[in-house]
Order: sequence, then structure tokens, then C-alpha cells
Amino acid sequence: MSQKEEFVRLALAPGANVSALCRRFGIGRTCGHKLIARFRAEGVAGLAERSRRPKSSPRRSPPSLEAAVVS
Repeated sequence: MSQKEEFVRLALAPGANVSALCRRFGIGRTCGHKLIARFRAEGVAGLAERSRRPKSSPRRSPPSLEAAVVS
């Protein structure tokens, strides 16, 4: 069992203190609540690592300009 799964399992137990669990696992409360919400929405799959790359970059240069700069 991964640490994320263990954290969520303990956090969802009746009477669990999420703040204390966050300190124990060395994560912030915001992160802890995010993990709990993802687990509730998606199950174990929601605990997988996610890319932090934006889905779009509206200010990105067009490929033609990028190629001209590189050459």
C-alpha cells in the first residue's frame, strides 16, 4: 500500500484528525484534503501522480517562429 493510500484510509476513518495525519505524513493540509477529494471522486486511480504541465499555452510562439529562432 502506498503512503497516499494509507493516508486516505486513515483520514477517512471515523473520528480521524486530518491535521494530525498531515503532520505525521509530512504533507500540507491543502494537499491532504486534495488527496481525500481525489480519492472520493476517482478511487485509487485519483492518487496517481499527475502532470503539472498546463493543458494549453496561449502565449506560446507558433512552431514556424520557434524553428526560425532555433536555426
